[in-house]
Amino acid sequence: MRLCLVVVRGHALGARLPLVQNENRIGQSAACEVVVQDAGVSRMHARVVLTGEDVDVEDTRSVQGTRVNGRKIQARTRVAVGDRIALGSECVLELAIARDSELPPPPHAQSQWSVDSWRRMPNTKQQVDYADPDELTRAVTQLRSLPPLVTSWEVERLKSLMADAQDGNRFLLQGGDCAETFADCRSSIITSKLKILLQMSLVLIHGAQRPVIRVGRLAGQYAKPRSKPTETRLGKELRSYMGDLVNRPEFTEAARTPDPSLLVAGYHHAALTLNFTRALSRGGFADLRHPEYFDLTFFERNELPGVLKEQYARIAEGLRFVRALGDDMMDDLVKVEFFTSHEGLHLEYEAAQTRTVPRRAGFYDLTAHLPWIGERTRALDGGHVEFFRGVANPIGVKIGPSASPEEVLDLILALNPSDEPGKLALIVRMGANQVQEKLPPIIEAVERERRRVLWVSDPMHGNMITTKTGTKTRNFDDILRELELSFDVHHRCGTILGGVHFELTGEDVTECLGSGITEEDLDLRYLTACDPRLNYRQAMEMAFALAARMTVTRTVGR
Repeated sequence: MRLCLVVVRGHALGARLPLVQNENRIGQSAACEVVVQDAGVSRMHARVVLTGEDVDVEDTRSVQGTRVNGRKIQARTRVAVGDRIALGSECVLELAIARDSELPPPPHAQSQWSVDSWRRMPNTKQQVDYADPDELTRAVTQLRSLPPLVTSWEVERLKSLMADAQDGNRFLLQGGDCAETFADCRSSIITSKLKILLQMSLVLIHGAQRPVIRVGRLAGQYAKPRSKPTETRLGKELRSYMGDLVNRPEFTEAARTPDPSLLVAGYHHAALTLNFTRALSRGGFADLRHPEYFDLTFFERNELPGVLKEQYARIAEGLRFVRALGDDMMDDLVKVEFFTSHEGLHLEYEAAQTRTVPRRAGFYDLTAHLPWIGERTRALDGGHVEFFRGVANPIGVKIGPSASPEEVLDLILALNPSDEPGKLALIVRMGANQVQEKLPPIIEAVERERRRVLWVSDPMHGNMITTKTGTKTRNFDDILRELELSFDVHHRCGTILGGVHFELTGEDVTECLGSGITEEDLDLRYLTACDPRLNYRQAMEMAFALAARMTVTRTVGR
């Protein structure tokens, strides 16, 4: 015998809907355990919670509300067999008990989560086929035994800051390499990445007049999705390079063969990067009350335009002035914390470092503070959504122009069913030519369902172009235009653009067009392991342009 809900009013009159787990979401979304399609029912309308022999129902901020026995509920309410639950005006369900033989199978496979439940999903993409399963098992077993790379309290701290950003009280700056390499695990390169994030954040703090959350694409961005599993050069076909966590970039059979030992090597390089980052932060490098670390003269960046140097100098001077006054209210602005992020692509790696921790509920993926799901792997029936729906970390999801409002709502409900503040960031990557058309319907759908998300603009990935010589690049003007248009869309929708996501480097590479870089310059220092990045000058110019827009938004009350 099992508890179920019987439809006593609605289009599926008489249907028995089984309750399949401790918390059962009810709504129109395919992500719900109990799916009903009546008018007036939200995509996630309510939740039935089973605790021992007790049964409770609660409304999940639905549009038309939830009633128990005719009374609208405001909080979790105890129900018993025979009680009736009304969802809006068209659907009424009665709590009942039925034989298993009388009940249909659950509507989808997301009934029970575990660290390994992603393996059963039918649409898991971008995973690696290793030649020796035993060697993979040995590597994963070793990873499980190693200490975590980040801590649960750091993860919870970031989640609380992201909740502030959702309300417009902070701004998220996420940036770093398209793909890290093990060879770049060097003090000079790591320091350069941190410096550019710090300098950009100082400019944004000045423009937005609110604290900035600094999240680096570092200490784990070692795996990259590929559009094709193989590539061909001079008639020879080999596996695609999928990042240093999987194989090696040299175009040889041996280098392109997936190597499980690289999972352990990736962990160690991430640990070294994090150790150095934390040492710099604790040593005063990341304290904005020490402007000597942020002077442009410290970098000797003569390529930065003089007008921007002057603007930056005024910002730094203002920081010195506030410091001289001893204004404690600036502490929240000048206190620097670094958080790490990477695409959670390789699920063997992520799962091996996912665990429970003392005195906290749930599982934490302790490879990074903020893992994200990519545009290619966000299928609702895929392993990545299944895995990340069960971890306590804040999660990012890339949303491209092919995403429908319904798909996005299903993702939100799967990844954050309880609508936890700070839990979910939608990282939108539409492209400058599509963002005005594609983004508003998604925002409107999310607002209609009253779901909490952090809206983040990724103006890089939708603006890839290829030169006549076959070089992948991006144009600075297209990137900036998508940012500007994203602000416009959110203004019209009455929502908050709470963050940006860039692929950038503190090095003087020549990978993106604009700000002094022409097509003829691309070959000079095109060093990326995967996609083109903004260089130092381009990143700083982008920060000033973004700050100027945020200043206008703030001063005119938009």
